[in-house]
Amino acid sequence: MAFADHEVVIHRDAMTIYAFLMDGMNNSLWRSGIRSISLRSGNRGQKGALYQQTIIGPGGRPVAADFQITEARPGAEVRFAVVAGPARPTGGYYLSTEGQSTRLRFALEYHPKGLQKLMNPMIQKSMEQEVAQLEQLKSVMESRSVA
Repeated sequence: MAFADHEVVIHRDAMTIYAFLMDGMNNSLWRSGIRSISLRSGNRGQKGALYQQTIIGPGGRPVAADFQITEARPGAEVRFAVVAGPARPTGGYYLSTEGQSTRLRFALEYHPKGLQKLMNPMIQKSMEQEVAQLEQLKSVMESRSVA
């Protein structure tokens, strides 16, 4: 099994961050490596929404990484599952209020099967790089004007 998590404290309220994370179209604003993303089915920003996503894979090749929002607790949790592509991790964002700020944890988990188990060190490193991008989300959220 591969597992990675990272957390940051963002100087924004939990509901603002939650709403931003629930809309998968925002991923390209803070995650590097996304070539394209679009809503494939469901309602944008709601549980069940399925996003078609292409990311830059090994050697710069495009790789499918479609994902679906599987759980949503307003201001507290957003969970998703990757449903297309060679690796299909599950993950989540976990929010907790700290005064005027929000502690946000991003976690990914993947259970490789068959020959993919041989690639576990590479998968682990990739997941660690992915969750570390939470630092970029912090920058994006804190640079946005507060309404």
